[in-house]
Amino acid sequence: QVQLVESGGGLVQPGGSLRLSCVFSGSRFSSSTMGWYRQAPGKQRELVATITGGGSTNYAGSAKGRFTISRDNAKNTVYLQMNSLKPEDTAVYYCNADRAGLLTGTRIVFWGQGTQVFVSS
Repeated sequence: QVQLVESGGGLVQPGGSLRLSCVFSGSRFSSSTMGWYRQAPGKQRELVATITGGGSTNYAGSAKGRFTISRDNAKNTVYLQMNSLKPEDTAVYYCNADRAGLLTGTRIVFWGQGTQVFVSS
């Protein structure tokens, strides 16, 4: 079935930048809404950004203006460009795919394994 593999995480100083990538293996990438979520130690997983197959984006307030989500449907890849990073951005970042199921009103959701982002001071 569908598999998601994230990459691009690492260690960066405050104010620095990172670009995360997520490769989607499987069918119907173009009709899936893709998202990035993150989970910091001791905190609940939270939405960072989403992008529909048509390119409509949505951002968490903490990400808007600093982060940019994009996708390349030809490569089955979604990206998260992160600029002006802050220590509070430290978290494991997870790739997410969401699409309609075969039955009306149902959804099918997939998650990647995550990639660690550490912003040191």
